[in-house]
Amino acid sequence: MKNNNNRQIFIKLACMMIILICLSTFAHADIRLPAVLSNNMVLQQQSRVKLWGWGEPYEKITVTTSWDNKTYPETKPNGNANWALNISTPTAGGPYTITIKARNTIVLTNVLIGEIWVCSGQSNMEMSGNWGLQDIKEAYKIASNANIRFFHIPKATAPTPQNDCNAQWAVCDSNTLRSFSAVAYFFGRKLNSKLNVPIGLVEAAWSGSSAEVWTPDSVVNNDLILKQAATKIAANDQCPNMAGYAYNAMIAPVKNISIAGVIWYQGENNTINAATYPRLFTAMIDAWRKAFSKNVPFYFVQVAPFKYQLSNVGALMRESQTESMKHPNTGMVVITDLVTDVNNVHPANKHDVGLRLANWALAETYHQSGIHYKNPIFKDINIRKEKAIITFDDANSGLTIKGDSIAEISIAGTDRVFYPAKAIVKKNTLIVWSPVVKQPLAVRYGFSNTAIGNLFSKDGLPVGPFRTDSWPVEIK
Repeated sequence: MKNNNNRQIFIKLACMMIILICLSTFAHADIRLPAVLSNNMVLQQQSRVKLWGWGEPYEKITVTTSWDNKTYPETKPNGNANWALNISTPTAGGPYTITIKARNTIVLTNVLIGEIWVCSGQSNMEMSGNWGLQDIKEAYKIASNANIRFFHIPKATAPTPQNDCNAQWAVCDSNTLRSFSAVAYFFGRKLNSKLNVPIGLVEAAWSGSSAEVWTPDSVVNNDLILKQAATKIAANDQCPNMAGYAYNAMIAPVKNISIAGVIWYQGENNTINAATYPRLFTAMIDAWRKAFSKNVPFYFVQVAPFKYQLSNVGALMRESQTESMKHPNTGMVVITDLVTDVNNVHPANKHDVGLRLANWALAETYHQSGIHYKNPIFKDINIRKEKAIITFDDANSGLTIKGDSIAEISIAGTDRVFYPAKAIVKKNTLIVWSPVVKQPLAVRYGFSNTAIGNLFSKDGLPVGPFRTDSWPVEIK
């Protein structure tokens, strides 16, 4: 009997010890980091960069950076288990380590200091070698580059902003490149070559997505015009259609990193409401700039010629994207000359798209000279007797027509009926006329869903499609 009592006492004591050990373990949780702060990452050079994560409230945390062997003053998680610390980064270089000590120790290795760009949009940004793109397949044999890093955020949605995502930094090579954005890669490779600094590329793209899903829902829902336009985005089995859902799960988790800028390739799924796109797109840009706490540049791609089901929606979207360029610190790449099949919404040439985006960044963000990067854009029309004189911005090098005569141009008079026109170039102006239009009022160039023009700057960049009128356009 006595032995049984002793045995019971022993079991009770053992159970209490196990409970105490478990309580002790749970009472001191390890510090943790978000996915974007991990081995192989790139940090923005010469910046105040935030490190953040989660841990036991009020547990002391110290951070040491190997590039200067500096240990920063202790920080502690707050009552919500959140902690954050700002560190200073040097000029581009690496690899380095960052050591974060608390109850546990985290050592981030193979860290580079360089330039970080977010690469976002829909399918034309998402397309990779796995899509069968020939130009990216040809890059596999030279893809290995330890100074280019990828952070590929997988598709996810959330009704509220999230603080982490399921992704990891990867070094660029033929294997990691296969599933990464071709446009982003060619963009980053050009920057790495010309700047000779490490490049970090953060991909957050979703085929078929509208700009609304990349915009915080409060921005869309608090604007009656945008809220009404968003109702035209139909639900489907390919992507979300609720405002903010992609932003919450794919942009919000990385908003604390310091970045150099954003490249954007999207618009096809907003052609149904092209008229409100400038309002939406610029509101999205402002929301992202607020989230990243920086007036980051946005360089974007104009949608390509394509045979949409409804007439003129592509032309109106290109017009709206051109209008969006009035927003500060933005730039647009025109790609009408990079299309070989207007029945395919996915132009195969992603190489030149990436290079043209990179040229915008090299010239505007990094202030390199001698780069031809701006497509001529319509500026003004003047009528002289039976001819229309068209002037352009960014056509100082002059204009040229590739071929015997200009294509995709028309002219209208007081009856507002457009007739095929003739045109000649005179330095950096275009002179347009038609024998059947005696009193011209308006000119349209490349203004249709599928138009591929042949008017270029002498620097080799296509003139952006345009119309000089603001008359109602039929959509059917």
